[in-house]
Amino acid sequence: MNNKQRTLLSMAVLVVFLAGAYLLYGYLQNQQEPGSPANGEESVMAQDFEVLDQEGNTVRLSDFLGKPIVLNFWASWCPPCIAEMPFFQSAYESLGDRVVFLMVNETDGNRETIEKAETFLEQEGMDLPVYFDTKLEAGYVYNVTGIPVTYFIDKEGMIRSFEQGSLTEKKLLEN
Repeated sequence: MNNKQRTLLSMAVLVVFLAGAYLLYGYLQNQQEPGSPANGEESVMAQDFEVLDQEGNTVRLSDFLGKPIVLNFWASWCPPCIAEMPFFQSAYESLGDRVVFLMVNETDGNRETIEKAETFLEQEGMDLPVYFDTKLEAGYVYNVTGIPVTYFIDKEGMIRSFEQGSLTEKKLLEN
């Protein structure tokens, strides 16, 4: 191996190392940010954001304070999201008047669009309230790097817990 090949190999190893470090840093940040109580930590205030409702009106998380909130980030192309949606629909049907369900669709305009999400909901016969994060502001505020993720917020707006990944029906109802 000549010097040029060694230099290129060293640079490639360095790039892979730095990329891994960056991804690990992002993962660790996601475990604690933003305002997601880690085990043993006090709850923190939920961050406000704006999304669109199904009629195209702008709504804010703060518009729903006064009742407990289940805040879920999802997309119709996401198999774990699809797996948990029937549990949310069932919980919405039984608790919908006592709990606010903010099903925030991560609508990037490419892989996920409002039309794709609405088609999915229609095909599955779901009528739970869905909101569209077309600016990806809500996902940014909550440091969403993978979906699904669900936050449980009390009526005063304090995050009480969160779950990364697909929920079981039992886990959803426990929170």
